[in-house]
Amino acid sequence: MLFGSRAKSTMITAADALPGRATRPYSVPAKHAVLGTPLEGPWPEGTQVLYVAMGCFWGAEQEFWRLPGVVTTAVGYQGGHTPNPTYEETCTARTGHTEAVLVAYDPKVLSTAALLKVFWESHDPTQGYRQGNDIGTQYRSAVYWTTDEQKALYESTKAMYQQQLAKSGFGEITTDGRPAADAGPFYYAEDYHQQYLYKVPNGYCPVHSTGVSCPIGLGVSADQA
Repeated sequence: MLFGSRAKSTMITAADALPGRATRPYSVPAKHAVLGTPLEGPWPEGTQVLYVAMGCFWGAEQEFWRLPGVVTTAVGYQGGHTPNPTYEETCTARTGHTEAVLVAYDPKVLSTAALLKVFWESHDPTQGYRQGNDIGTQYRSAVYWTTDEQKALYESTKAMYQQQLAKSGFGEITTDGRPAADAGPFYYAEDYHQQYLYKVPNGYCPVHSTGVSCPIGLGVSADQA
């Protein structure tokens, strides 16, 4: 979206990353503009959180808030080095963060497998540091899990989806998959980015789906799906 640079194709090191700041330099809305639920919690007992990234976070967030069983969603910055970054800083690719989406959901209504199906099918996880014409480390595909079950389902669906992609001529999945604890804090993005495509219905955020299906049953048991 901003700041074209060859450096965007190389992950910044912690030593070279922007310094950031000790506190968040802007406000974040208390409630989800669509769901009316707390953006930063607390959420109902049993709610699980999974963090995903699939390019521009405006469209990515919309894919998830539409799903039955989602408690809330929010967009932010994660997986990098700079504390409390701004959007402009993240767009320089000098924070190391990717544009991420927090998905808080009720696993009794929306299974983790079904959530991951939406993730895989809604972008191209083979593009590395880009999605379409959006180029930079901040647009990389990512899944940051918070439970062992999420990790297992991420790994099994990734392996099987890779087989489906290969059959259709795509390359290797480049998704950055790791525990959320290793990826670091999720820094909520500025007010105007939250539920952006609801606030700006004609806003532009392209979908970069491969068109390859990820059946729910890929590598998971029926009770998990």
